[in-house]
Amino acid sequence: MHQARDLPEALASGTLVLDGGMSNQLASAGHDLSDELWSARLLADAPEAITEAHLAYFEAGADVAITASYQATFEGFARRGIDRDRAAELLALSVESAREAARRARASRPLWVAASVGPYGAMLADGSEYRGRYGLTVAELERFHRPRMEALAAARPDVLALETVPDTDEAQALLRALRGLGVPAWLSYSAAGDRTRAGQRLEDAFALAAGADEVIAVGVNCCTPEDADHAVALAARITGKPVVVYPNSGERWDAGARGWTGRPTFSADRVTRWQESGARLIGGCCRVGPETIRSVAEVLRAA
Repeated sequence: MHQARDLPEALASGTLVLDGGMSNQLASAGHDLSDELWSARLLADAPEAITEAHLAYFEAGADVAITASYQATFEGFARRGIDRDRAAELLALSVESAREAARRARASRPLWVAASVGPYGAMLADGSEYRGRYGLTVAELERFHRPRMEALAAARPDVLALETVPDTDEAQALLRALRGLGVPAWLSYSAAGDRTRAGQRLEDAFALAAGADEVIAVGVNCCTPEDADHAVALAARITGKPVVVYPNSGERWDAGARGWTGRPTFSADRVTRWQESGARLIGGCCRVGPETIRSVAEVLRAA
């Protein structure tokens, strides 16, 4: 059986299973994620926990691990007294931790690593990544993103996951920062209905990536499964590229009660519809754990 040499080739020949939420997996293992660095704190304090979380998803059937670098930035680490050299080491460690999990996994299939690049608002740790519109120019956002994207690219992941992007200004900045890095990327928005979180039309948001050769997939994450239903077909039609989709469980965060409410709406029949609509990277985000990813893998491998 032919094995793909790289992730774009793998996407051309089939659908890959992404992992689920890193934070819920770490929390279920007993780790405190209340720090502003969120799961990125464990890169410094407990890197083995990160590797174990990745391993749980690989052994559940995931083909792609998304690194614990979503909230890892030079600025965020500096607030914790971590200098730039050590911060760069921790960014590289996020990729290596996923690689180590792939080495330990009892799997004969190829396993891939996506280096997470979260939005500017994730560094602020105030929820603004779900609003966008930070008051910064595209050039300012590009200057923020480029150094850590360079650090992550130097660790040689298979792809950069430009994820949970709330608005088109940030998408433009990320696409500019991506140029010349020598690593492909996917671009994934956080959506609400047919709009980005900042209120722009998803058609326009997806179109930004249509002509970017470095972008190998476009889609949505950290949204409801219902929002993903609409977005997958739209992303495929607008860009002609493979679609990436990894929504939340469907439960909703109650900020006042500091807890999740409602019932999960992430189900196997949705996964099949996403695949039929053009999705080639399918997994979960917040509150989606290894057992759900196991079900996703079983559905997709039976298709």
